[in-house]
Amino acid sequence: MSELQQQVIQQSCKALRMPAIGSQFAHLAEVAVREKQSHVGYLEALLTAEMEERESRAIARLLHGARLPRMKTLDEFEFSRSVVPAAVVRELADGAYVAKAEPVLLVGESGTGKTHLATGLCVAACRQRRRVRFVTAAALINELVEATHTHQLSRALGRWERIELICIDELGYVPLAETAYELLFQVIADRAEKAATIVTTNRSFSEWTRVIPTRGSARHSSIG
Repeated sequence: MSELQQQVIQQSCKALRMPAIGSQFAHLAEVAVREKQSHVGYLEALLTAEMEERESRAIARLLHGARLPRMKTLDEFEFSRSVVPAAVVRELADGAYVAKAEPVLLVGESGTGKTHLATGLCVAACRQRRRVRFVTAAALINELVEATHTHQLSRALGRWERIELICIDELGYVPLAETAYELLFQVIADRAEKAATIVTTNRSFSEWTRVIPTRGSARHSSIG
């Protein structure tokens, strides 16, 4: 393959937005010759490389958009020190709860790994090409209060409702006014049976009426 041919192919791949093929075609051509692949086999290798690269970039964008506090996966979680059954978490990681728009509630004292588990579930969902957003309860409330002041609450609520999975971390950690929690409840209520929500809290079930006013009933999965 001449240098001119390589340049033409690279420019064409750039114009067609196929960077993986542009960067790997020469190497894969050498592999194809060495392994005596057919032209179709070489084409398959090129397309596979491009698809894998696009998949990787898409997941990276979703992970960036999720705004995770830190990158922690479920593989890194020490189940030996947790009361949470690994089988339950693996089942959640499969993502069926997201497809069914079911909520997940992680309850426990500080230091029990709730945020790590929630982050890991968010990472798993991103890898399944789902749009995810991680936020603390305090940050979400602040955003909603600001939206209220600027008469943008409906628009803000609409944005949160459209996200496939949101994780609200540290619910109940900081005492806030009842009106603030009313705004938070509205986000959760708007998503009921439409989109999945993960909530982490150090509040026991008996204390929940002090955190969010009880309205109706909702199915939930709890871990803690």
